[in-house]
Amino acid sequence: MIGIVVVSHSRALADAAVGLASEMVAEDKRPVIAVAAGLDATTFGTDAMAVSEALAAADSPDGVLVLLDLGSAVLSAEMALEFVDPSVADHVRLSSAPLVEGLVAAVVTASTGASLDAVVTEAERGLVGKQDHLGDTPTVEAEPVVEPDRSLEIVVSNEHGLHARPAARLVGLVNGFDAAVTLTNLDTGKGPVDAGSLSMVATLIAQQGHRVCVGASGRQASEALEAIETLAAAGFGDEPAPDVRSSTAGGSGLDVAIGPAVLVGSGVDVSGYVAGDNELGRLEQALETAGEQLRVLRDTTPEHGDIFVAHLALLGDRKVLDDVRASIAGGASAPAAWQQVYDDLAATFEGLDDAYQRERAQDVRAVRDRVLRVLVGASEDAPADGILVVPELDAATAATLDATRIAGIAVRAAGTTGHGVIVARSRGIPLITGIGDVDVRPGATIAFDARTGTFEVAPDEEHVRATIAERQVERDRAVAQADEHAITRDGRTIDVLVNVGVVQDAVDARGADGSGLVRTEVLFGDRRTAPTVDEQVEAFRAIAQALGNKPITIRTWDIGGDKPLPFLPQAKEANPFLGERGLRVFRRRPELLRDQLEAIRRVAAETPVHVMFPMVTTADEVAWALDELGPRDGLEVGIMVEVPAAALRVATLAKDLDFVSIGTNDLTQYTTAADRTNTAVASLADGLDPAVLQLIDHVVRNAGVRVAVCGDLASDPQAAVLLAALGVTELSAVGPQVPLVKARLRQSDLSQVDTAAVLRARDADQVRGLL
Repeated sequence: MIGIVVVSHSRALADAAVGLASEMVAEDKRPVIAVAAGLDATTFGTDAMAVSEALAAADSPDGVLVLLDLGSAVLSAEMALEFVDPSVADHVRLSSAPLVEGLVAAVVTASTGASLDAVVTEAERGLVGKQDHLGDTPTVEAEPVVEPDRSLEIVVSNEHGLHARPAARLVGLVNGFDAAVTLTNLDTGKGPVDAGSLSMVATLIAQQGHRVCVGASGRQASEALEAIETLAAAGFGDEPAPDVRSSTAGGSGLDVAIGPAVLVGSGVDVSGYVAGDNELGRLEQALETAGEQLRVLRDTTPEHGDIFVAHLALLGDRKVLDDVRASIAGGASAPAAWQQVYDDLAATFEGLDDAYQRERAQDVRAVRDRVLRVLVGASEDAPADGILVVPELDAATAATLDATRIAGIAVRAAGTTGHGVIVARSRGIPLITGIGDVDVRPGATIAFDARTGTFEVAPDEEHVRATIAERQVERDRAVAQADEHAITRDGRTIDVLVNVGVVQDAVDARGADGSGLVRTEVLFGDRRTAPTVDEQVEAFRAIAQALGNKPITIRTWDIGGDKPLPFLPQAKEANPFLGERGLRVFRRRPELLRDQLEAIRRVAAETPVHVMFPMVTTADEVAWALDELGPRDGLEVGIMVEVPAAALRVATLAKDLDFVSIGTNDLTQYTTAADRTNTAVASLADGLDPAVLQLIDHVVRNAGVRVAVCGDLASDPQAAVLLAALGVTELSAVGPQVPLVKARLRQSDLSQVDTAAVLRARDADQVRGLL
């Protein structure tokens, strides 16, 4: 195996490049890599004597490849050849290949035992993949490939496609067989390319979900195809760690709080930072420290580990880091360069059409501030003993708060899908969002009631504490009586079920009469490949068993550009909320729906199961879905009513159905033309808007079948009473709210609810007043 020498002006740069390349192959297959970089650990420069020592260390009878960065590195390497024994110098090759990309390609190719010439060729092709992707003219032409005499089709399941590590595993595998293997990206038409060349594989730009044709010829063609198929099925060795979830909340779980204000600013004060002569070194150290902090958070909060994995990815984004380093090289201090680049990245996210992606700007700013705190030596003590008031809530803060000491969190920004909000609510911490720019001084007594949407400075403390006591008693009593039926005072029985995204939701549910919504796209959302029928059967069966084999309603895949499935990538849409969502997607990929329907049928033979199709607009869509389902064999079938068109024509849509379930989140958004995650219009997206309620009333009166609600309104005890009064007979709520919804219904006389007045109300606020 050849040896490799890396010559660079920067020790940190060389070590980082070697570290990156070394991750591409197993330790026992790596070539010897020697480094001659910097005059010392922190001083830039090159030394011919150090290069000659590195050549001696990497010497191999098969040859030595030398990769260099720029300028004097070339001169030092040439001079070093004069210092070493001529027998060594004779098989040393200096290459103009790009340092980082060339090193990765060289290490992967050398690990297969390739010749020096072959390794040099691959190293010099290092830029081809990037050039091809960006539309530049490649500097190296692809060599002709052998026509295969057998082939198979695989699907790329990796989240980031065939990026460096999985591609390196594939190349290493291919080069171990006596066979010529080619790859063709069937979704983009790129290829065929030599599967034994890392740089050529990169030109495929094979992303998650892409279909790749693998062709092979030669003595071991069959064995090579079989091995590649196995590697692809295992995600090219790049599958995520198993999802571990915690059901421990920690907080009170109430929706009301009072306490002194604990203000946390929106940024880090860098005004006292004094730049030195090694800003790049300071940045690298800060990145290492911040990375260790995030790894600790990832490992100690497994239920939210995926969030911190995303933060680690942001921290190590090579394109962004290159921009930061370039800014430092231009004279900027490390904090200034870091802050500017990450501010620009956050602005990019905030300019996206997708509301969920816009909220990812919070994650960018969280990573920005973490590194800035390390650079300036600021502490990161978690606040406690009060109500935290923040411009926006990042996941790290939410995960590290002492939930037994923090009274609550008040977030100035609107939005309910930010990672920090999700983490805080999962831990049972009282929280309100969208309080705006209200003036709050540190230490001032503040209070909020998320149920009524009120936030107060200097509140009536006695009144608030009385409310808290009442809510606590209410919750304790509701939990104690959770298993009792929800029978109203006027004798109507309302089924209260639980929304399920993971099996643990069903395990934790108290008092649920079953599940009115199994979110299959969440249940299998961490998968990089589509789950098999057997895997889906196992998950559905586990949910049913956790709920005592009470009825469960399984919603078929509900995805779209705003909430993609990892194993079913979609083209970017200008407005994903109005694009291919829900059932619409599967009219072009029916095989995934058919597998899911088969799994549902199998479970339905064992326990009561209903199936529900999402994002239905037309009768033709319903007919198509029923045709795909085939014979019902006692299986109850329904649709989601999420768009005004479906609500208005529900009599036509429900003609051959057993039930409909209203998704109030989307119905509200589409009716009010307001994105509830957009601060500017979030207040308009109110499920109690009379226009939304009128549509719900229309559905109940005209559907001719059982009507359920599984959106957020069903989780609001006050709204649940109104829905029941309108004629809804089944409510599916989030787990912690099930006991409270049932308790409120038991206290209610639905005949006394003036639904006519509610439907005539001026706005949502007047509706609340009437309730």
